[in-house]
Amino acid sequence: MKKLITALLLLFLNIIVVFSQNIGTIKGKVIDAQTRESLPFVSIIVEGTAIGNSSEENGEFTIKNVPLGYVKVAVSFLGYQTVLSDDYLVTIDKTPFILIALSQSNEQLDEIVVQSKLFKKSIESPVSVQSLGIAEIEKNPGGNRDILKVLQSLPGVASNPSFRNDIIIRGGAPSENKFYLDGVEVPVINHFQTQGSSGGPVGIINADLIRKVDFFTSAFSASEGNALSSIIEFTQKDGNPEKLNTRVTLGTSDAGITFDGPLGSKTTFIASVRQSYLQFLFKLIKLPFLPTYNDFQFKVKHQLTSNSEISLIGLGAIDNFELNEEVNDNITDEETLKRNRYALSNIPIQEQWNYTVGAVYRHFGENSMKEIILSRNVWNNNAKKYFNNTNSPNDLLLDYSSKEIENKLRFENTSTLKNNYKLNVGIGLENATYTNSTFQQLAISDGVQEIDFSSKLSMLKYNLFGQISKKYLNANLGISIGVRFDALDYNSEMKNPLNQFSPRVSLSYKLSEKISLNASTGIYNQLPAYTILGYRNNLNELVNRNNGLKFIEATHYVSGFEMNPNATSKISLEGFYKTYKNYPFSVRDQISLANLGSDFGVIGNEEVTSTSKGRSYGIELLAQKKSYNGLYGILSYTYVKSEFKDKQENYISSSWDNRHLLSITGGKKLKKNWEIGGKFRLVGGQPYTPYDFEASSIIANYDVSNSGILNYDKLNTERFKTYHQLDIRIDKTWYWEKLSFNFYVDIQNLYKSEFTSQSYLIPLQDENGNNTINQSDATKYNLEEIENSSGNMFPRFGVILDF
Repeated sequence: MKKLITALLLLFLNIIVVFSQNIGTIKGKVIDAQTRESLPFVSIIVEGTAIGNSSEENGEFTIKNVPLGYVKVAVSFLGYQTVLSDDYLVTIDKTPFILIALSQSNEQLDEIVVQSKLFKKSIESPVSVQSLGIAEIEKNPGGNRDILKVLQSLPGVASNPSFRNDIIIRGGAPSENKFYLDGVEVPVINHFQTQGSSGGPVGIINADLIRKVDFFTSAFSASEGNALSSIIEFTQKDGNPEKLNTRVTLGTSDAGITFDGPLGSKTTFIASVRQSYLQFLFKLIKLPFLPTYNDFQFKVKHQLTSNSEISLIGLGAIDNFELNEEVNDNITDEETLKRNRYALSNIPIQEQWNYTVGAVYRHFGENSMKEIILSRNVWNNNAKKYFNNTNSPNDLLLDYSSKEIENKLRFENTSTLKNNYKLNVGIGLENATYTNSTFQQLAISDGVQEIDFSSKLSMLKYNLFGQISKKYLNANLGISIGVRFDALDYNSEMKNPLNQFSPRVSLSYKLSEKISLNASTGIYNQLPAYTILGYRNNLNELVNRNNGLKFIEATHYVSGFEMNPNATSKISLEGFYKTYKNYPFSVRDQISLANLGSDFGVIGNEEVTSTSKGRSYGIELLAQKKSYNGLYGILSYTYVKSEFKDKQENYISSSWDNRHLLSITGGKKLKKNWEIGGKFRLVGGQPYTPYDFEASSIIANYDVSNSGILNYDKLNTERFKTYHQLDIRIDKTWYWEKLSFNFYVDIQNLYKSEFTSQSYLIPLQDENGNNTINQSDATKYNLEEIENSSGNMFPRFGVILDF
């Protein structure tokens, strides 16, 4: 008994010691950014503390007694610019390895205005840029660790009150954004993504592999093209070079596992897989559709020599969307039965899969950095729908299958010239193949149309770009000038690169160490969706090529000021004006395709002309406090007006004309590893188009559409109510010797604010379940309008284990 008591006391004491440990370790190495040589005797301090150390003769360093959680380090050395690192997670057992590259301290060479501060901007992009670290992404209330939802906290971003995460930037359509993962373009960023656009319900990118996100809403670098509204750059973590780490995540919608570690003395890896179990949850709570998604992501990095490296990256997903035909079993509520009946008759069965793989080679010279990026991406999209889900060939309404394949090569050289000019030049080549097989019964106001064609299209693209930047007047004035040319062998208009000439210029002037004036203007070109390029008419002609299809063009004008009261705070005010031309205009519906993209399906599979014009303009206010003493917050307000011309050449509100966008996000780190945060969003009501009740009620039309037909003569003449929502998140983390355990509760729409979407039109049924026919007109159904509103609170919870 005494031995047992003694053993229990020793175990208890060990547990106390383990629980009392609240410190960890950081390791890393400091090198010269140009020569890649090790830098000895460099000072490294954990931000916000007096804890630090100096690098040894080989540039390596170790810092002990580091607070647990996400930390940054400040690195300073005589003759070099001071650098503040990104966020790194420290646990008792997990020791991050941080590679710090220092640039020589020459204000004329300084790419970053003030590198020691938390807010960074470049000469090329002095306006309309925001950065998010992984700590901000993981703990964002309502974000559910989905990076695209986290971006809703930033100025200029309209958040959709539904469960989709469309990125709507400064009144632009979701199709106007481009995404890069470690420099590799990723065309498919969402599960169940809308083809011809970029939105969907769940992001593919796994936050567990992301170090930071840079978000540009204007002043794009000339090296990154084919975007009109935003460029979003994801930077991935490197694997730990010393030991294998594991992270397991379990949430309300999916589960995932991530590994990272060494593959050799010069090679590291990080990789993850995730699988959803939404189909089980949706079936349990009686929803009419059953989505399933899986995704994978990886990065392998190899140090070839002391000044060259290569990274292999991959990203992919498999998505399936089935109907729950048993959804109405044992349901007695009449409204629920009607909603489910509408969904079952309207939603197709859908399958998608996609992947992007790429290799990124970088060589660092004394005054230059060369980069070669080779990548391939494939997107396969299939959808099928039968009348009343009979699966009978005679009842086929939709049979759609398409594939987009791109093989890309890009070369860039960034160098420092005499007199401290910075020059970036490069070339890009791309081979694209698009196939499409479409059979569709389509109901519009004029009646039922049948679309039946197959198409295959191979295209060769190329681009040339260059940008030169320099600081003047004792580094107070920054000027950057860039040019870009794009071309495609699709038709004579696109083949001529002068038609896609994209110049840009940015200016920045420091009035003081805390205040700067910034401005940028540029022309940006974007290729229309492949669904538009590959569409064929009944004569098997590429009708849009014959119509003289052009690149879409947007011109940006942005100016404003930025003030940094201290190293952790930022206040900025910007005004912006965008003009659009050559936007695809639907011949069938007589509307601009700029109004489409917020729903599932396919955008652009029709005849268009490059004749639509539009504009958006407004102001943005941002006040942000990065984490200081555990307190952080961001307030952003945007007034935006978005308009496109209708068929009478009059400017009317576009579908993205939200007007008022307000977001307030804040949080506080508490004692004993608790953290609480909240996010309030207010989004002005979007315009929408009412139904054509006359055309919708015609039996022949409704049996094909299974929904209301929009009256495009009244395009966007109605508007939803302003929507607001409060999300909160509570985190608690336990640190043990071999394991850290994070439990979080993320509650969306805490006070059950109600938002309204477009109502449903559904036929009235008799007691036998048959659709009733209008007694005065036997060609029409009796339709009723079902309100489509929601005000539910969505509690989510999850656990994250690191070991």
